[in-house]
Amino acid sequence: YDAGINTFDTADVGSALLVLGIAVPFDVYPQVYSNGLSEEILGKAIKQFNIPREEIVVMTKIFYTVCREPSGLIYGSMNPDDQRYTNQYGLGRKHIFQAVKQSLKRLQLDYIDVLQCHRFDSNTPISETMQALHDVIQSGLHNLTPFISMQNFYTLVYKEEEREMMPTLKHFGVGSIPWSPLARGVLARPLGEKTKRGETDPWAQMVATSEASKEIIGRVEELAKKKQISMAQVAIAWLLSKDGVTSPIIGSTSAENLKDLIGAIHVKLDENEVKYLEEPYKPLPVFQVG
Repeated sequence: YDAGINTFDTADVGSALLVLGIAVPFDVYPQVYSNGLSEEILGKAIKQFNIPREEIVVMTKIFYTVCREPSGLIYGSMNPDDQRYTNQYGLGRKHIFQAVKQSLKRLQLDYIDVLQCHRFDSNTPISETMQALHDVIQSGLHNLTPFISMQNFYTLVYKEEEREMMPTLKHFGVGSIPWSPLARGVLARPLGEKTKRGETDPWAQMVATSEASKEIIGRVEELAKKKQISMAQVAIAWLLSKDGVTSPIIGSTSAENLKDLIGAIHVKLDENEVKYLEEPYKPLPVFQVG
């Protein structure tokens, strides 16, 4: 907040995700938002640091089961109903209303600025979901009516969003706020450099495996050295140069890295630099997370 960041993204999810259709082992990749604990932490931080509510944008997501304990897990082919979580997942009317109320309670807030559907619910009629979202808005628990943003996976080493998603978002006036803009960190370090995350995050091991991706990473490193900035700043600056991207969703485990990422807003890539970074790219299979 002191650095100028005014938008905070979280979610209520505790269930693990499927990567490329495969359930990720939990000793390798733990639950993403700790069953609402991330919302509680954000809410406490807003109160503790006396951050004016009107000066920030709070975003959260609904869809997955929030287990009773922070360590609870629902994954793969497990049926939440078998653990007495009936109507506590998906985008049905009952769950949408309950999920929003619980998120507000954990966040200690009166309203959410941007409510996001974490996944598409193929088991619930779209009309039911849309009516429930509309009714949530009308009830005063949320203050935005139309769809305004889309969190998509869009990076220098994965540009398949340019096929249909980015043109569609532009057509409907929906902003893109890409998650993991550094492609699980692979765009933030030279090829071959070992990190704990690189060795334990299965997504990091799935992206940037092609020769084209390796060439792109090499060019990011080359340009970073030329400009005397970090590789992360180059990757973020490229993303900020793309039409339709409002802002990437960044995350960091240290204040030092966060300051470095913020510094990317001062980096401007010219047309030739953007073309040089993109040139080796080859089309990839669609990256499925769900």
